[in-house]
Amino acid sequence: MGGTARGPTIGVFDSGFGGLTVLRELLPLIPGAHYVYLGDTARLPYGSKSRETIVRYAVSSARFLEERGAELLVVACNTATALALDELRAALTIPVIGVIAPGAEAAATCGGDAPPGDVLVLATQATVESHAYARACAALGLWAIEKACPLLVPLVEEGWIGEGQIGAARGTWDAGRGTWNAAMSAVTAEVLRIYLGEALRDAPRSRTLLLGCTHYPLLRPAIARTLDELGRSLRVIDSAQATARSVARALGVEGDGVAAGPGLATCEFFATDSVEKFERLGSRFLGRPVRGVQLVDLGG
Repeated sequence: MGGTARGPTIGVFDSGFGGLTVLRELLPLIPGAHYVYLGDTARLPYGSKSRETIVRYAVSSARFLEERGAELLVVACNTATALALDELRAALTIPVIGVIAPGAEAAATCGGDAPPGDVLVLATQATVESHAYARACAALGLWAIEKACPLLVPLVEEGWIGEGQIGAARGTWDAGRGTWNAAMSAVTAEVLRIYLGEALRDAPRSRTLLLGCTHYPLLRPAIARTLDELGRSLRVIDSAQATARSVARALGVEGDGVAAGPGLATCEFFATDSVEKFERLGSRFLGRPVRGVQLVDLGG
């Protein structure tokens, strides 16, 4: 199904499920678009691979989306953005937008006329080791302190984020598990206290917290509570949100699109492995049911 009659066809690519938080932000922002999402689940995690392998995987995934009619590609994966963005732009004939530059740009402007101060970036180990956010922030005159939080992605994927934060509001949690959810969210809260406590000691002048992983928006309420407990008031930047706004600007979309509603958008979902798992976890990340995921073989 193409998007020329309705609006743009937008390809969204990630190594797994996290990029669905970017899609979640895009749906109400660009009404009438058709989205083609690919999760390269057979070859994740990208972060443990060499740069050459990541580039090869990312280019093959991106070409698949271009062949499906994508008129613009969103690289909703921090690792692929950090290590393969230039190669993706060279390999494709369509515009390519990653998740790192929009997040840095949002951090630079979020305070209005107030100075932004240092930027504290929470990200995965692979993204931190790439220093992509530090470079993007430095290009805008900002100093970034990057903190690797390797436990957060598995906690999110296991659903240990707590009742009332994401799932319960959308009816995807079993109310009978409320006690267990509370116990699970307590574990995540303690992990966040440790990570944020360490990070804030290393970045005492930070005024902005940038969520540098597409899994982390699901933890945003818990992160806000932890900052309150630690007595720190930081502006929190969601790179998924910032990326969606960057895509809207690139397409010339005015306003926030909310009046038109997300129901006008259409979606196709593809995964390279574990379709059932993709539907189950994907529904949590997207905040609505993910159905009809199609299996695609992109090779090794």
